[in-house]
Formats: sequence, structure tokens, C-alpha cells
Amino acid sequence: MPHPSAVAAQFTGRRAVAAQPLSGQLAQVPLDDGSVVMVKHADAAGAAEAEAAGLRWLGGAGAVLVPRVHGHDRHWLVTDRVATGPASSAAAHRFGGELAALHAAGAPAFGAAPPGGPREARIGLAPMRNVPGGDWPSWYAEHRVLPYLRRAFDAGLVHPAEVGDVERVCDLLPALSGPAEPPARLHGDLWNGNVLWGKDGRVRLIDPAAHGGHRETDLAMLRLFGAPHLGAILDGYEEAAPLAPGWRDRVPLHQLFPLLVHAVLFGRGYAEQAVAAARSQLA
Repeated sequence: MPHPSAVAAQFTGRRAVAAQPLSGQLAQVPLDDGSVVMVKHADAAGAAEAEAAGLRWLGGAGAVLVPRVHGHDRHWLVTDRVATGPASSAAAHRFGGELAALHAAGAPAFGAAPPGGPREARIGLAPMRNVPGGDWPSWYAEHRVLPYLRRAFDAGLVHPAEVGDVERVCDLLPALSGPAEPPARLHGDLWNGNVLWGKDGRVRLIDPAAHGGHRETDLAMLRLFGAPHLGAILDGYEEAAPLAPGWRDRVPLHQLFPLLVHAVLFGRGYAEQAVAAARSQLA
């Protein structure tokens, strides 16, 4: 396996100084021009390709900021490092408007992969298939919720009665999902850890699971694990692109997929949250 410093040099064309490991898969590497890049190793085939394509697609909207991609291959990705600073209400409000503009940039279809991105992608440590669909309710049920519900059931993480409740929500999705909307350009894994507050007062997004989806999904993901100045983010978003009435009531619906993914990865506690989210839509 090549050393991260060698990978950084390959994709930047600069001489790299000693890499500084941050985790088993991530290192920051200073370059001879004084800049610093992040070098990420992906074990899963296609993961680096998907992340690179996602970052370029998000950045190409001219709305949100993302780190520049220097290059990638099947298992390595090299991007700029983001110099981080404190979160602020002003930055959050601006980010809300930028996120609305990103979503408005659109996608060819629900489930569409970024240009050059693979069909078999990832959301964090889990597989995620980018399969285009014609309408959001049926696509979301078939390609997001139900595959992970089956995995959770097979692993003994959800009980038969609980499976029935989630399946019932999937059947009712056309009535529960609110007014029809066009496919939005989603980050796809928009939890707080993937929102970096830049030292310059601008937000950058990293580690996307980008695809065409419903814009409320990104906002529901932000609410799932919390984010600094979330109220200011939402205010900025709604000033730029008001959400359909009832969107707050639909948050648990959009959280079903990430909760089931977390259940498969991390256990029964998240399965219980997914079931509770489903049952909140049946009340």
C-alpha cells in the first residue's frame, strides 16, 4: 500500500512532507508550498470515486463550498484541508441560504448519482445504491427504507410487528410525503460531523453521499444529530426557499433511512428510534 505522502505528491504534483495520521483511514499531509491536503483511504471499491464525484457535483452548483479535489483512484482521495474556526449564527444563516441554492440546482432524477459517480455508492460505512426512480415516495421506499429494514430484520434488530409498522408507512408514503417536489441535489449524509465551520466564516461540506432526492431529507439529517445554530440555518434556508407546509411533521419520515442504516451498523438502539419515527407517522 502506498504511503499517504506519496499519494499526496502523486495527485498534487508537489513534494509532500511527512504525513500526520488522524485515523486509520485519514491523514493530513503538508506540501512544500505551505498548503496542507487531506489524504483518505477507502477500503470499499468505488467509495473514493463516489466521494470525489459527489464533491465535484456539489461544488459545481456554485452554492455551497466544498474542499477542492486534487485527485483520486479506486482507493485514495486527496482534497484540500479546511482551516476550521468557531461556528457563528451569521455563518449558519448564510449556510442555510447556500443549502437552499444547492438543492435548487437539482438532479436528473430521484436516486440519480453525481456525474461520474458509481451506482454502488456509500453512506458513511454502509452501502447505498443510486438507482433512479420516477417519484419520491416509491423510490424512497424501494431503494432507501426497505433494503435496510430487511437487513435490520435479518440481523434480529427489529421484530416482526415493528417491520409491519415501517412497511405500512412505506405504503402510505404518497399520502404522508407532502406536495410533490422536483429532485433536489442532496449532500445525502448531512450530519454535523460533515459540516465544517471555516476559519473564514464560511461553511464547507465534506464526505457526501450525494444523489438526487427530496430536499427535506438533508434538513431532517441535520436535525437528527443536531448542529450548531440550527435555528439560524433553517431561517436562512426558509428565507431563500420556503418549505412546504407541514415539513416539521415529516422530519421523522425522512429520518427513517439514516436511522435504519445506523441500526444495521450500531445496533438495536437505533432500530428502536426508527420504529418510533415510523409510528409517529401512523398516529
